[in-house]
Amino acid sequence: MTAAPRFDIDMEAFWHDPYPTLARMRENAPVAFVPQLDGIVLTRRDDIDHWEKRIDIFSSEQPSGLMTRLMGRNMMRRDGDEHQRQRRRMQPAVSPRTVSRHWQAAFRDAAAVILRDLAPRGGGELCRDYAMRLSGEALRLITGLANISAQEMDAHSQAMIDGIANYAGDRVIEARCREAVATLDAAIDETLAGFARRAPDPDSPQGVSVIAVLQRAGAPEDEIRANVKLVISGGQNEPRDAIAGAIWALLTHPAQLARLLAGSLPWDRAFDEYVRWMAPIGMSPRRIARPVRIADVDIEAGGRAFFMFGAANRDPLHFEAPDRFDISRDMKKHIAFGAGPHFCAGAFASRALVAHVALPMIFDSLPALRLDPAHQVAFGGWAFRGPLSLHVQW
Repeated sequence: MTAAPRFDIDMEAFWHDPYPTLARMRENAPVAFVPQLDGIVLTRRDDIDHWEKRIDIFSSEQPSGLMTRLMGRNMMRRDGDEHQRQRRRMQPAVSPRTVSRHWQAAFRDAAAVILRDLAPRGGGELCRDYAMRLSGEALRLITGLANISAQEMDAHSQAMIDGIANYAGDRVIEARCREAVATLDAAIDETLAGFARRAPDPDSPQGVSVIAVLQRAGAPEDEIRANVKLVISGGQNEPRDAIAGAIWALLTHPAQLARLLAGSLPWDRAFDEYVRWMAPIGMSPRRIARPVRIADVDIEAGGRAFFMFGAANRDPLHFEAPDRFDISRDMKKHIAFGAGPHFCAGAFASRALVAHVALPMIFDSLPALRLDPAHQVAFGGWAFRGPLSLHVQW
């Protein structure tokens, strides 16, 4: 029996920039035990693509996991028939048809309001002033939570994702997460009660919101609460970080931006390349349900594993010069949204928001958009990653 090699990481350095460490792991220890995470870490794209589908071995059901304990047991923490059942209940709210018929136009309207407010200022911090506001407004629409502001949506989402990535057990982070969960549960209950009194038109935007769709499908209230919070935890930070990060990437690669503005490449290329390159959601945890052998390494049942999407999306076996941002590359094999039955249910909505609304509209609305030379742009996070601020002028 060959045990997984131990690979120690500096968690502070890993938070600031995980990619050098992930590259060393992928090259030298693609299946390793990381004591700082107390789990097995997989970093090669082909391993993750294959083993994420083996839910009998790498199970999403984690009764004692952080997400389950703090947010409730949502569909991401279920496998098999129950996962698919809950996914089907939610699908009408986030299907390509619903995104096309309802959400994309609503996203454009929200972006137009924000950009009209920004335009006279001549400068600003886009993580806060644009990416966060637009993602929050989009989530208010999709979830049906009109009683939560965009700013509150962002704060609650951040508190939850900090909580479910809190493997060091920081009590302050956990308390902040629990407070956000309690506030959201109350807002969800209020919305459910309102919809019970007067059901929204099922062909209206409010009628295809996540809460309305789940309530109409007869989902239990605890399932509705858990899955609405799941939508918020991923549906705020991933688009927010992708919007701000992709703007920064394009401003620092002007020749590529010029091709998009000229129409020689579609904006989807910028979206796909950015989420491959910078992976707003960098990993997915699993419970090891059965022993398995991977790459001559024997893994025992009972522990946890981490599929590192950020490492997989820079695997040089599939992406030439993977550390380079290049919207002309072949990026079909990126797995930024997952690779198995837990492929992100909100991927179509995220693409519509970022690629079809947020990016083209800001470059069309704010002439001569450029980075503010007085401010440096720093990124943070490894489980969830994005720019910490983005100061620009126009």
